[in-house]
Amino acid sequence: MEIHFYKYQGTGNDFIMIDNRTLSFPKNDGLLINKLCDRRFGIGSDGLILLEPSEENDFTMAYFNADGNEGSMCGNGGRCILAFAKKMGIIKDKATFEAVDGLHFGFIENDTVSLQMIDIEKVEVFENHSFLNTGSPHHINFCDDIANINVKELGSKIRYGSPYFKEGTNVNFVEQISESLFKVRTYERGVENETLACGTGVTAVAIAANKTNKTTLESITLEVLGGTLEVSFKKVGNIYKNVFLKGAAQFVYEGKIII
Repeated sequence: MEIHFYKYQGTGNDFIMIDNRTLSFPKNDGLLINKLCDRRFGIGSDGLILLEPSEENDFTMAYFNADGNEGSMCGNGGRCILAFAKKMGIIKDKATFEAVDGLHFGFIENDTVSLQMIDIEKVEVFENHSFLNTGSPHHINFCDDIANINVKELGSKIRYGSPYFKEGTNVNFVEQISESLFKVRTYERGVENETLACGTGVTAVAIAANKTNKTTLESITLEVLGGTLEVSFKKVGNIYKNVFLKGAAQFVYEGKIII
């Protein structure tokens, strides 16, 4: 089997993109997806994304984690599929597409891809962490000197521990630099390691920072290992609406692989 693929990255979060409008890709083959994502024996990526048809919207996004399992929403993946759809001539500069957590709107201006995320109504605040779901579940620890944290080791313990257990959660370690700037490192379930960026993660961090009164701003810059992202929102009562994740999403290369 020959697979034509494209490689995209958003602040170092990298994805295999496949045009699956013919619905010919065997997406139930988790072992195949895992092999394609493997950085030693395959193409290598944090996940695999299929661009599929939609009856009512511009397209459908099907996202799979690097372990081969279908994943929850991926923010940087959503930004990358917008750039991919433009490259394929499916859209011009804006689109509405279907994803696992519902409809998403996005647009492209110059080198910046902006993706509207779901509204957030519930943010759980505990003594030492916060938890919320931005299309994917996120545990958030605000702490000092995140450069010296062993993200893989500590993130793995939290990801599989109480109360998350088998279903698990993504884990974010956050250092506040100023009211408008936060540094973030993320352990991603499905990848089971630290990634260079996580779009739903920085979205969760920005909202949790506002919820816990670390900032009153509604536009926040997040510095991740792979670059810089921006999250903006409008707080209406206790609900976070009009949430946008913004940053670069870039084509890396295309190729064919025979499996």
